[in-house]
Amino acid sequence: MKDKILEKLLTFITAALGLVAGLAWNEAIKGLIEFLFPLSRNSVPAKFAYAILITIFVVILTVYLSKFWGKEKNAK
Repeated sequence: MKDKILEKLLTFITAALGLVAGLAWNEAIKGLIEFLFPLSRNSVPAKFAYAILITIFVVILTVYLSKFWGKEKNAK
């Protein structure tokens, strides 16, 4: 039981650190967009474009990783 608790705790800590890293990248990319496309009055279109591009990237990456890990599990 203790091992399962430690395993879950490690999973939660890893997920939290991933979230912090994701938020840091989010701020960096937003800063880059504001630098490249200085829309001082209305930056909503740029933010929507950013959200759409990131969503597409995450979906493609998730599908790729799912296939990769599925093949690796089957090989074991």
